[in-house]
Amino acid sequence: MKTLTFKVTDEEARRIRAAAKRQRITVSEYLRRRAAGPDPVPAEPQLVKCPHTGAMIFAPLLDAPPLSSESVREMLADFP
Repeated sequence: MKTLTFKVTDEEARRIRAAAKRQRITVSEYLRRRAAGPDPVPAEPQLVKCPHTGAMIFAPLLDAPPLSSESVREMLADFP
């Protein structure tokens, strides 16, 4: 297995270590996952309170484009 070495500022190191700790994984695993691409979708949907209606709704996915009428039409275009 290869080893990569690179320099970061003290602040960057603190943020990386804190993020890995929050996810309960090693710094190495955290950096491997970050290099692989976006974080995986959580296994269970997250619920949030709608600021307009107060209803509990599903939270949007991280880094997902906004949901629009057009995107819903595209998703349902080939629905039976």
